[in-house]
Amino acid sequence: MADRTKTVSQLCDEFDVDILYTFGSRAGEVREWLAKDRSDLPASSTDVDVGVKTGRGRQLSVREKVRLAQALEDLLEVKRVDLVCLNDADPFLAANVIRGERLYARDTYEADEYDLYVLRRAGDLAPLERERLALIFGEG
Repeated sequence: MADRTKTVSQLCDEFDVDILYTFGSRAGEVREWLAKDRSDLPASSTDVDVGVKTGRGRQLSVREKVRLAQALEDLLEVKRVDLVCLNDADPFLAANVIRGERLYARDTYEADEYDLYVLRRAGDLAPLERERLALIFGEG
């Protein structure tokens, strides 16, 4: 079997992905699998959540998103991958994604800068989000 990290890197190159994260309930399992601390991912009825950030100005088409999700399903040998494109995600979902596990970064410094940008943006918008939720739920 080819080196897992190299396979992930090739997949990211193919789809112009600068940063790839896994998040959610299975993030730790996926990170351990990639680091070869696990021989395979345990069978589970839950999906694997993956977030990707593509290169500047690059948007994945619907077809590319489906192909990428299928390629990740094949690589991880799981039934379903939920793919979040960070270029399109709202700030709070993006913050949740980057709090997961970073599996790949084309440039670590740029990825660190992006993480800080996402956290700052979510932090700046947090008061507005609290106000919006209060209006929705009739609080205050």
